[in-house]
Amino acid sequence: MSRRPQLFTHGLSGLSQATSANDAQSPAEQRDSAKKNFLKTMRDLPTHHVWKVYFARQLKHDTANKPSLLRPPQDESGHGEYNVQLQQLGSQIESVQAFWRYNNNMPVDKLKMRESIYLFKEGFKPIWEDRRNMHGGSWTFRVSKSIGPEFWNQVQLLAIGEKLEEALDESETPSPEALTGFGCSRLYDQLCGVGFSARFSAHLITIWHRESSKQKSVDGILACIKDNLPQELLPKSENYFYKRHRDHAGFKTPPESQAVLESGQPAEESIVTEANQPVVKVDPPSAQ
Repeated sequence: MSRRPQLFTHGLSGLSQATSANDAQSPAEQRDSAKKNFLKTMRDLPTHHVWKVYFARQLKHDTANKPSLLRPPQDESGHGEYNVQLQQLGSQIESVQAFWRYNNNMPVDKLKMRESIYLFKEGFKPIWEDRRNMHGGSWTFRVSKSIGPEFWNQVQLLAIGEKLEEALDESETPSPEALTGFGCSRLYDQLCGVGFSARFSAHLITIWHRESSKQKSVDGILACIKDNLPQELLPKSENYFYKRHRDHAGFKTPPESQAVLESGQPAEESIVTEANQPVVKVDPPSAQ
């Protein structure tokens, strides 16, 4: 019988060398190891805060079938009072990847009239009378529908990227009710969340924070928007305004929170929207 030719392995890479029984991996084990290494490199990047998404739909009082969770103001004529149904959507957002999964599947340009989307930190809800919101306020930006979705996208990124939080004043001691309940043992946060609402001829983007008495926070939000958004997205000065939640016509203080609310009124009476300018006493624009 002829001898088989000798197999020469000198000079070949280590991958083609014979390995010991202990070092050898089966194809299945190799695939499992490669998968683990891949997942390790693709690990989700966590956000600094946990966020939740809410959907709201305004309904006329005579058509509402559920209790009202939030009470927007009437229009200037005194008519058109609405109930708002608030619903949390999906699971909470804890990573950058989770944010983009939500954002890429949320076509805000398809929202119907008086429907809204809110991106709020865990522990906060887009309700004026909430104990964490009662002393707060919000900036409202009225933008055309052609740029509304991109404006909203930029504002959300400023929120989850902590740019808006950094722009707020956290140097003062928070009021007692602000430290009640959720978050009392962690860093005191000023930013509550952001919102997007569809109207007939425009989109309304709102930025909520907790302490309207902090002028630095009020100014800081506006400065953050002006400094970080592209010039072509910025609305004209007559198309944005600041307003305290308690100044809305539909604000109704829960009886158990009345004393808490009154305790902070004197310090907030001098609030201004921009340096050396009085508050713009304008109700949120009604659908038109």
